[in-house]
Amino acid sequence: MDIYIENKTFNEIRVGDTAHITHTLTQRDIQLFAVMSGDVNPAHVDEEYARNDMFHKIIAHGMWGGSLVSTVLGTLLPGPGTIYLGQTFRFLAPIAIGDTITVQVTVKEKYAEKHHLKLDCVCSNQEGTHVITGEAEVIAPIEKVRRKRVNLPDIELKERSKNE
Repeated sequence: MDIYIENKTFNEIRVGDTAHITHTLTQRDIQLFAVMSGDVNPAHVDEEYARNDMFHKIIAHGMWGGSLVSTVLGTLLPGPGTIYLGQTFRFLAPIAIGDTITVQVTVKEKYAEKHHLKLDCVCSNQEGTHVITGEAEVIAPIEKVRRKRVNLPDIELKERSKNE
């Protein structure tokens, strides 16, 4: 069975509309984000270092949570055809392996002249604690888009030996 993603056009969107996703952070998520971004800050990838830093454990890259906001904007609200113009973030608490993060975006303002939207963005953990907050500005699509959801490839992570 095919799965589709569909946008909401500027004219369909109302102030107060919301969309959300939920994702549980895994070690694999951290490794994939580090490989993709090149960010090998030891707070994210070195367990021995992380045990002795201020959080005493491996934590997610801040922008890993930010990328989940982008996922909501690009796939749900407004969805396909959205143009990202800007984003602010405040990182309020660490995200640790096993934390379940719910990302919610809410339409805060609409500007008809250029089809711009301002959206409040909140990432909360399984305890309801806000871990990231911010605001996004986008250009909402004006034409309806409905597409088959692309199946992403499987990725295999291969550990390197310490000598490589």
